[in-house]
Amino acid sequence: MDLHALKYEGDPLADAVIAHLVESGSLAEVNRVLAEFRGNDEPIPEHLPPVVRDYLVATDDPPDWMDEERVARAHDFFIDDGVHVASVLSFGAMVNCYAQPRPSKVLTLTHRLNQPHRRLSETSQFVLNMMEPNAFGTGGSFVPTIQKTRLIHAAVRYFVGRSPEWDHAADGVPVCQQDLLGALLIFSVQVIDGMRRIGVSVTDTEAEDYYHVWRVAGAVLGIRPDAMPETLKEAEELSNTLVRASYAPSDEGIELTRNLVELYEKFVPGKAFDGVVAAMVRQVVDAEVADWLEVPHSKGWTRTVSAGARVMRVFERGEDRSRVARAVLDKAGDLLLGASVRTLTDGQPTTLTVPACLKT
Repeated sequence: MDLHALKYEGDPLADAVIAHLVESGSLAEVNRVLAEFRGNDEPIPEHLPPVVRDYLVATDDPPDWMDEERVARAHDFFIDDGVHVASVLSFGAMVNCYAQPRPSKVLTLTHRLNQPHRRLSETSQFVLNMMEPNAFGTGGSFVPTIQKTRLIHAAVRYFVGRSPEWDHAADGVPVCQQDLLGALLIFSVQVIDGMRRIGVSVTDTEAEDYYHVWRVAGAVLGIRPDAMPETLKEAEELSNTLVRASYAPSDEGIELTRNLVELYEKFVPGKAFDGVVAAMVRQVVDAEVADWLEVPHSKGWTRTVSAGARVMRVFERGEDRSRVARAVLDKAGDLLLGASVRTLTDGQPTTLTVPACLKT
């Protein structure tokens, strides 16, 4: 496959829906209806344009190659290691996304540069829904979350692609297939790598299952199935050759990272803990990436966080022996993600809203 060509390819199905809604002036009404559409089992709302209903029907089912046993095992992995998944997603994956100049430029043009809380809450909600039991089936709510996210991506492509500040020849399509694939690898392969960096033992089977769930999600999200590696090993290789190779410093990435670190620091009370967030970021991302994005150094907290990784290994072994320790760690992951969603949205559920212009 020509990976370079993916830079110029969007998502025809979702793109056609957004073009129709914008040109017909019905996007705001569709957003109001979709705000109440949250569960996999819920019938598709009646008061939607046919083009939206057809889209929701066409994207309702996961791919035929989804392995339900692997998805179930991945849920067990979430339960066991949710706190670590949440930590690395929060402190590592978000920053690695900002190490990519083109997606960072897209966020700038959509005015989300100064709204890290919104991107973080949406990402946290996405992962929370993914962590649910039977995320793609009865009782889950992950499928509508993916369907709405796919439309958000299409709306960003529509508006950014028409901005005079976007250079199609140099930058290709905004939120292109290459960008979507890169994000998938960051949130799957690189999260596993980050967990191992902080001393969490992830078995090969757990890593494969975790990647499988993200691959299924990627298919529903509109990423070309033939672009996504089938195995974790292939995904790791592509992460190195495609994603890590795209990392570079940019003014947008630096500001996004600074805003994210400052946002997290607001969660940490008192001046005594200044620097702990930056130290956590540096623990789970490559040192060169952290330097490019000007993540602050904090020698004291760096030593403390490194020591914490060693403690994590001990605590994790204790999880296998102690029902109390297991209960604490099982709950912590859900609380970390859930607290970030509730805090960032003033206690209200995160609503995935399709943007109606660039200034959203």
